[in-house]
Amino acid sequence: MNPLDEDDREAFLGSHTGWTLAGESISKTYVHRDFKEAMAFVTQVALASEVADHHPDIDIRWNKVTVVLSTHSANALTDKDTDLASQFDGF
Repeated sequence: MNPLDEDDREAFLGSHTGWTLAGESISKTYVHRDFKEAMAFVTQVALASEVADHHPDIDIRWNKVTVVLSTHSANALTDKDTDLASQFDGF
């Protein structure tokens, strides 16, 4: 697991709408129709995260869910983060 270089970071951000980079983390806020839909999304995120053994920070605000990913063990942004982010975009 290696830190992503600048080209990899730019490629990810260019192909994944709504994700932002802040230091060694990427984040995105997903907006849903209501709380129930937001919580269903959170359940999908939780299950995918467990399978990947990689867990995001999650902030829930009624119909908005913000996820933040960073590989803390590497103190860097890695492909573990972008792979999981790509899965979240598919939900």
